[in-house]
Amino acid sequence: EKPYDPKELVVCLDAKPVSLHADVRPARPARPGHLAKRDNEYQRCGTANIFGIVEPKAGRHFTGATPNRSAAQFARQIHALVTAYPRTRTIHVVLDNLNIHCEKSLTDYYGKRTGRCLWRRLTVHYTPKHGSWLNQAEIELSLIVRQCLGTQRIPDLARLRA
Repeated sequence: EKPYDPKELVVCLDAKPVSLHADVRPARPARPGHLAKRDNEYQRCGTANIFGIVEPKAGRHFTGATPNRSAAQFARQIHALVTAYPRTRTIHVVLDNLNIHCEKSLTDYYGKRTGRCLWRRLTVHYTPKHGSWLNQAEIELSLIVRQCLGTQRIPDLARLRA
């Protein structure tokens, strides 16, 4: 509800796991008189994670695929966010109550001094329990899964990032 202020930005952050699958047999492309076909058998290739960071008032989106949803990966996302906004007084961050969404994740990864410095740039607003739908990054990630990833099979992190 806050009006846009470039010195006090409001961003939303969320993460979503993604299953990685590869085709066992190559798909058949469409040709005259025949539809494209893909075998229903696939090979499991593990999982990855997508972090979505959205600044709704300015329309900026920072989406990144990571190998997992760990505290270290969260710390790296926060570092990228703070680096992207060097001139702001504070960055209001809306996020859910996941155990890694805390200052400790930053201090464990970057050390006490740098981690605290990064965390102090933020004003954290946790969504209420059972109210994560308030986080617009969750909506962003849902759109990515439905519109970008769709039903295609993605075998590895490099392809997911692409």
